[in-house]
Amino acid sequence: MDKHKKKRLEIILEAPALHRLTHVLDSAGASGYTVFPALGGRGKNGQWSREGLVGGAGQMVMVVCITDPSRAETILAEIMGLLRRQIGIVSMSEVEVVRGERF
Repeated sequence: MDKHKKKRLEIILEAPALHRLTHVLDSAGASGYTVFPALGGRGKNGQWSREGLVGGAGQMVMVVCITDPSRAETILAEIMGLLRRQIGIVSMSEVEVVRGERF
C-alpha cells in the first residue's frame, strides 16, 4: 500500500471564530478540514469545560486539516495571522495518508 507524507494542522479556538478560520483555510488553499467540538480541557489558565454554556460564546472547537507539505507553511502563516486576535492553539505534525490525491 502506498503512503504519502503530508502535514496535519490541529487548531483549537473559540467557536465564534470558526467561520473566520474556515475562510482562512479555504483562501490559503486547504483542500479540506474537519471540525470537532472541544468538550473541555486544561490549559495555561486552568481547567475549562463547555458544560453549562449556552450558545457559542466561551465554547471551543478543534479543526483538523491535512495538507500537502508545499501548502502547509502558507496555511500556517495565515492561521497565525488570525490567532493574533483570538484565543487558540496550533500544532503541526507529519503524517502519512493512503489516499494522497485527496490532499
